[in-house]
Amino acid sequence: MPGLIISTIVFFVASWYIKRYLEEQEIPKGMTRGMLIFTLATVASWGAWALVNWAQVKIEGPQAASQTSGGLSRLKGATTPQR
Repeated sequence: MPGLIISTIVFFVASWYIKRYLEEQEIPKGMTRGMLIFTLATVASWGAWALVNWAQVKIEGPQAASQTSGGLSRLKGATTPQR
């Protein structure tokens, strides 16, 4: 959950800074500029998410995988036609 919150904040901050930088460079507004801002902000957001997840694993250790095989075997048996 912390990764989602931090990456969302990073996305908006990065898009604001990139937009401001492109305005200083006097690059005209348009679809290409908008897509560039969106793409770079998305990359920054993914990087922040990966960094938060990496730090979380280092602090807490790897999380155990949930076991769902018991529930799936019951479902499989229940949906098999009876003869």
